[in-house]
Amino acid sequence: MSFNKIAVLGLGKVGKLAAKLLHESGFEVAGYDQHMLREELPFPVRDADLTSMEALEREFSQVEAVLSCLPYHLNVDVARAAHGAGVHYFDLTEDVPTTKAIIELGKSSKGLMAPQCGLAPGFVGIVGASQIAAFDKCRAVRMRVGALPQNPTGLLGYAFNWSPEGVVNEYLNDCEVIEEGVRKWVSPMEWHEMLYIDGVKLEAFTTSGGLGTMCDTYLGQVDNIDYKTMRYPGHMKMMNFFFHELLMRERREIAGEILTYAKPPVEDDVVYVHVSSEGVIDGRLQRKEFVRGYRPIVIAGAAQTAIAWTTSGSVVAVIEMVRGGVLPQRGFLKQEDIPLEAFLLTATGSLYAREG
Repeated sequence: MSFNKIAVLGLGKVGKLAAKLLHESGFEVAGYDQHMLREELPFPVRDADLTSMEALEREFSQVEAVLSCLPYHLNVDVARAAHGAGVHYFDLTEDVPTTKAIIELGKSSKGLMAPQCGLAPGFVGIVGASQIAAFDKCRAVRMRVGALPQNPTGLLGYAFNWSPEGVVNEYLNDCEVIEEGVRKWVSPMEWHEMLYIDGVKLEAFTTSGGLGTMCDTYLGQVDNIDYKTMRYPGHMKMMNFFFHELLMRERREIAGEILTYAKPPVEDDVVYVHVSSEGVIDGRLQRKEFVRGYRPIVIAGAAQTAIAWTTSGSVVAVIEMVRGGVLPQRGFLKQEDIPLEAFLLTATGSLYAREG
């Protein structure tokens, strides 16, 4: 069933761009943010207590879908309110407990419950699933994503263009993998490796949440699945020192403040995506790769950072597919159930095919 009215909660860089892209795609958008916005937007921005279930349910009675771009710890209540209102729900979370709660809501939802629709989890899982489907038997899928400054400085070689809460979460929470057919939880910031994209040397290491629900889906089918974050060489060692030797893992909020203050956002960023898989086709062992370096582009009337458009563009493309009837209209949506070809044919998803 087609829908048109959507609420977008949280109008930071990603949320604001997602709302603009949805507006350009013909949706009737209502934005919600607790901060006064200086920018004039082409859709109304409403003030509501986004921490109140009663207020959320009242607002959601006026729309047909909800996109949460709020911090991950607010998303369970937002999803419950959307579930109660019987509307579609989308978010960008990488937090595993949040997703597990939303999976339970999906068992009885009247609308579609679709978390993890960003870059990783999100787009990277769509690519990984498309590669798995190409093999008669897939033995390994390796997914790597890195959001980085194009011109790094200092020992960290990093800039916090993404939520500090999200980054700290990914660096400290355990990581799910499938190794030699066994589902495991492993420590973050380990399994170190080096790789190159367009001649740029990068390191990769385990971080939490990037696989979404893929271990559930492919256990018993694919022997090895893992997700890693990419950074410039030396970053992992420095962050292990910061979190573990200085014990900042015990003070997560302060850790996020320190890191953001030291490495503020930059405009000239790059998002690297490296998805590779190996398996058998017609009796022959083969390898497939999807490797891209996405940079800032001009969309929605302005220059947008790579991390902003690759994250917001992914969820907008999924929402376009749900409106068009390409994806289910109720229950829980796994990212690996989204067909890559159809994703790339949407107005927003096409950016991932022609850029990089």
